[in-house]
Amino acid sequence: MPANPVLWDLDERGVATVTLNRPEVNNAYDAGLIGGVLSAMDELSRKPLLRVVVLKGNGRHFQAGADLKWINAVRPQSPDENETVSRATFEAVQRLNRLPIPTVALVQGGCFGGGTGVIAACDVVIAADNAVFSIAEVRWGLTAAIIIPQLCDAIGVRQVRRYALTGERFGAQDARRIGLVHEVVPLADLETSGAKVVEQLLANAPDALAETKTLAMESSFGGMSSDDEAYARLVRMHAAKRQTREASEGLASFAEKRAADWTAAKT
Repeated sequence: MPANPVLWDLDERGVATVTLNRPEVNNAYDAGLIGGVLSAMDELSRKPLLRVVVLKGNGRHFQAGADLKWINAVRPQSPDENETVSRATFEAVQRLNRLPIPTVALVQGGCFGGGTGVIAACDVVIAADNAVFSIAEVRWGLTAAIIIPQLCDAIGVRQVRRYALTGERFGAQDARRIGLVHEVVPLADLETSGAKVVEQLLANAPDALAETKTLAMESSFGGMSSDDEAYARLVRMHAAKRQTREASEGLASFAEKRAADWTAAKT
């Protein structure tokens, strides 16, 4: 039996720990992991004592973006099926973003592509000093459409225009400098540092926390709901780009461990 791609537990304080659990592929997301996040959010939302959610990645890396083998399997499906996949991915990020309780992400190792959108959707992000980041979709002929709003909230349009266009990797201190993470600590101290933040959050009034977060979200790029036309447009763009010649070439270059030939992809 395959392992559950998302694990969660809830302690007596009301602190939930949600763990991405595909370490064999660096917690890259596929339909199972997306469904697991949504299921965890559904289950936890029914817990009356829920106070804080801590998000972690099992293994050496926090989250390595999309599982490109899965993306290749999705691409030949119909446009409607591709939009369904993108909609579920968007919804998983937005459920974290709009959760009416504080969320804390603890990041170690790689945090790429969609992983950067996931942490941008969390309220507090602590990174280990070995963390490495990139908004890498353009390298594979894809777009980061569904996480651009969260990234604009977290690091600002100016930084998105650099890092989402270059696809370059950057370290934990640069991530802190641009606002993607709040704190950088030694890897050995990651859990302890997270626990300190959780204690600070638990000392605060739950309703006041929820209202404060709601007010902050009202002025955010990423605060859109699934009913918004802007949301639908992002989903369509995300899904359609996956089925282009550029995406075909980019994903082939990844699989074949070579540089992409973008000129050939235009013909």
